[in-house]
Amino acid sequence: MAVPKRRMSRSNTRSRRAQWKTTAVATVACPQCRSPKLPHAACTVCGTYNGRQVLEV
Repeated sequence: MAVPKRRMSRSNTRSRRAQWKTTAVATVACPQCRSPKLPHAACTVCGTYNGRQVLEV
């Protein structure tokens, strides 16, 4: 198992941790009702996916 030889400084640790970022959830407009929805998923407002009705809303 790899064990660090020296203690990492506080500035190096914090600058490494500063790169952990979250990204905003990507949304696309539903082609039927134009409401924002997740890509590759059925629309929660109108219940369509790929041009056909898949959910009872």
